[in-house]
Amino acid sequence: MTPPHETQSDLFRALGDPTRRGILRLLRKGSLGAGEIAEHFAISKATLSHHFRTLEEAGLVRSERRGTRVVYTLQTNLLEELASEILDLASTRRADPATEAAGELPSADRRPKRPT
Repeated sequence: MTPPHETQSDLFRALGDPTRRGILRLLRKGSLGAGEIAEHFAISKATLSHHFRTLEEAGLVRSERRGTRVVYTLQTNLLEELASEILDLASTRRADPATEAAGELPSADRRPKRPT
C-alpha cells in the first residue's frame, strides 16, 4: 500500500499543472474520450498521454478502453477528501486536542483567544 504522504504528493503534483486542471474541468461534465479532450488543447498526443498518466497515478481519473477509444472519467472521491482536508486546515476554529479526539466541536468559551 502506498504511504499517504506519497499519495498526497502525487495528488498535489497532478493538480499543479494548468493543463491537468483543465482536463479535470472538462471531465466534471462527464466522461470523455481522449480525442475529445485533445480537441481542447494545442499539445502533442505524447504530452497529453503524459498528463493522463499523471492524473491516473494520482487517482484523479480512471480510464476505460471502449473498443478503439480510451474514455476518461473523473474520480471525485479523492478531490472531495482533499477539499475537506484543506477546509479543515484553513478553519479558524481550533479545538482542544482532547475535545477533537472525542469528535466534539469546541464551544465559544473553550476556543483559544487570539492575541490583540
